[in-house]
Amino acid sequence: MTTPATEQRRFHRIEFDAACEVQWHEQIWQAQVLDISLKGVLLQRPPQWVVAVDEPCEITVFLNGTEAGIVMAVVLRHVEDQHLGFQVQYIDMDSATHLRRLVELNLGDPALLERELGNLLTPMGGQTPKAD
Repeated sequence: MTTPATEQRRFHRIEFDAACEVQWHEQIWQAQVLDISLKGVLLQRPPQWVVAVDEPCEITVFLNGTEAGIVMAVVLRHVEDQHLGFQVQYIDMDSATHLRRLVELNLGDPALLERELGNLLTPMGGQTPKAD
């Protein structure tokens, strides 16, 4: 079943169970990744969470248990019940390579991956992004 929200989604979410750390200023929380895409990540909300929506953070996703594999600068976009939704603002080349491979393995369709990578370069709805 497709909902309007999923019809508008330009990046497929990959269910992904991995530990991560979220850093905001001097605070660090341990959290669990629920799903990830080329443009965002959904986490299980850790205890004592105090960060407001639209605040920048850094997330480190651990691959193979303890190896830091994906590090990204993100912005908290929504808090719903026990979930935190972040939008990726910046990701370095090594982390992007790990994320791309993860998405590629889970999509199973090279054409779909190429379309999503193309969406990374295209502003939403063909509009020019606002400057900060």
